[in-house]
Amino acid sequence: MYRLKCYSCGKEYDINEPLWKCECGGFFNIVSDITLDFNALDKNVFGLWRYQRFIPVFSRESIVSFGECFTPLVKEAIWGKDVFLKLDYLFPSGSYKDRGSTVLISKVKECGIDKIVEDSSGNAGASVAMYAAKAKIEADIYIPASPSKGKLVQVRAFGANLRLIDGDRQKTSEAILHAAESTYYASHVYNPFFFEGTKTFIFEIFEQLENNLPDNIIIPVGNGTLLIGTYIACKQLMGGGYIDKFPRFICVQSENCAPLTELLYNERTTYSDTLAEGIAIKNPLRLNQMGEIIKETGGEVITVSDQEIRDSLIEIMKLGYYIEPTSAAAIAAINKIELTGSTVVELTGSGLKANEKIFHLLHD
Repeated sequence: MYRLKCYSCGKEYDINEPLWKCECGGFFNIVSDITLDFNALDKNVFGLWRYQRFIPVFSRESIVSFGECFTPLVKEAIWGKDVFLKLDYLFPSGSYKDRGSTVLISKVKECGIDKIVEDSSGNAGASVAMYAAKAKIEADIYIPASPSKGKLVQVRAFGANLRLIDGDRQKTSEAILHAAESTYYASHVYNPFFFEGTKTFIFEIFEQLENNLPDNIIIPVGNGTLLIGTYIACKQLMGGGYIDKFPRFICVQSENCAPLTELLYNERTTYSDTLAEGIAIKNPLRLNQMGEIIKETGGEVITVSDQEIRDSLIEIMKLGYYIEPTSAAAIAAINKIELTGSTVVELTGSGLKANEKIFHLLHD
């Protein structure tokens, strides 16, 4: 059975209650006593929803999907090191956020909710708007007024109500919490159903590597939606007896916005704008939870400069991978750390989201 459990007070709720936070104000995690069994997969489905048995969306009629399939896992030599690139920027909306959105909006539909609000620096908003459009669910998307135009265009094109908020990401968070007092908050950060989608990142890799996980996983980290999903999946693989240790989680942040390094290493950050806008989250809601995950798993956090991001973006594009600058932060990490054994690098977002920014980077 699945349950909603408050991170703050520990109170539990029925998994099908249309709640996005605890009565104490704390955010939820999902807990269950389900044992992972890959023999029970739906072999007729090649893609994310083959894992439905291990996702708390119970009705097939509720699934909101664009037929998401496995994203490619490609071996490349980057900075003289052999790594696997996980091409999650090839999802329908152009980012890995579709993993979370297909599950979250499916659950929203299953609960009979017909209007939602969400806030995002871009990719999550575009993704949630896309799935809400398919589900015919009204969506108000709150976005800081400064993100890449490609992401704003997507939100508008999908018919969502775009709410541009002046100020930084924190101002947007304040505005959305006010809106969520009266409308269901389909948040990619607050809402734990989102992580039930991002965890499939690990399940796919496990199958693509013939029932193995890599020694290292490099992921850019802002709000931690991919990190938390990765952790959940690895715990479930352990519970099913498929692995006996965690991969090394290498979490990448910008030097200009690195709250995890402050939390874990007492390194002060001078916050400023960064090319990696998708992970520029100064006060992530689940910061302490992310820190606990990194400590438990023996992971680490490294920071990269905007110059390193720019150089890495140019380097990877020369190999034919058109990604946004936030994704290039993970490429930059390859050149800064020692890697032993196999490594998977997550490429989170398409360069088509940031054409204007990339144009200027190439001509500076």
